[in-house]
Amino acid sequence: MRQLNPKLAEWLVAVNAQVAQVKAAGFEPTPVNARESLANLTAGFVTAGPDMKVSDTVVTGGEYAVPVRIYQPEGAIDGAAVIYCHGGGHMAGSVTVYDPICRRIADTSKRTVISLEYRLAPENPYPAALNDLISVVRHLGTALDRKGVVHNGRWILMGDSGGGALCASASRLLQHQPNTIDAQVLIYPSLDYTMQTPSIEENGRGYLLEKEKILWYFNNYLQGAENPHSVSPLHGEFTKNMPATLVVTAEFCALRDEGVEYVNKVRAGGANAELLHFDDMIHAFLNVESLVPEACERVYRHVAEYLQGV
Repeated sequence: MRQLNPKLAEWLVAVNAQVAQVKAAGFEPTPVNARESLANLTAGFVTAGPDMKVSDTVVTGGEYAVPVRIYQPEGAIDGAAVIYCHGGGHMAGSVTVYDPICRRIADTSKRTVISLEYRLAPENPYPAALNDLISVVRHLGTALDRKGVVHNGRWILMGDSGGGALCASASRLLQHQPNTIDAQVLIYPSLDYTMQTPSIEENGRGYLLEKEKILWYFNNYLQGAENPHSVSPLHGEFTKNMPATLVVTAEFCALRDEGVEYVNKVRAGGANAELLHFDDMIHAFLNVESLVPEACERVYRHVAEYLQGV
């Protein structure tokens, strides 16, 4: 029997009441209020991350000079660095919003983490953000060399929600090319732009990420003649060349089923995949850490342990 974490359940009562109130008053979603909402949510529930060496640069060589922030924890291990793509439905989120989360990833995993300020929709629709990530995969080494950051030229793609979609999309496109991706970590990722999995209906109302908001995100992201099925990572080709994959899912997340199905498809294609499922969590629970600190700690710890084998 499904049972939501009690602290989340109590919090969602207030959130859902507020949502109903603003909708009744004629609320209209815009890129501005979507960005403010995610920024305020994260700032209100995630405290500052651990101190470490942090620097900024841009990665050039593609169609856009991609700003990135580099996190270097004390005692960083020799191994692939993490390229992090923040969540936000392709429309919200930023390096600044995700600063405490990236600090936690770097500190726990003892990996250098590079956080991307990729271009956002609707100003920059598909495939701008995906092109930014691929450009960083191909040209990051040069940027790190310029900054004097030690690396081995190998990368781990990591992202949550819409950022997870970008990582999975890049892995799909690069699997037949000589590349430097050792693994990918996808946290409650958005993988199916057709919105056909059962959890979209089951969890699409009342659990923070709602079906109508997902559709709004996708309509702002896919503005051209893209076929939602053909650009969905879930419906792409899966071969043994796919990177080792860890997917984190939450029982009360609208995107739950596509994450589970993705793991099954990676395995069926001949590559390694692992699922970490939280049976009492919602989408974006890393962004409300003070409500569920144990679950967030488990994510960071599990990711660090998983990456030890990469």
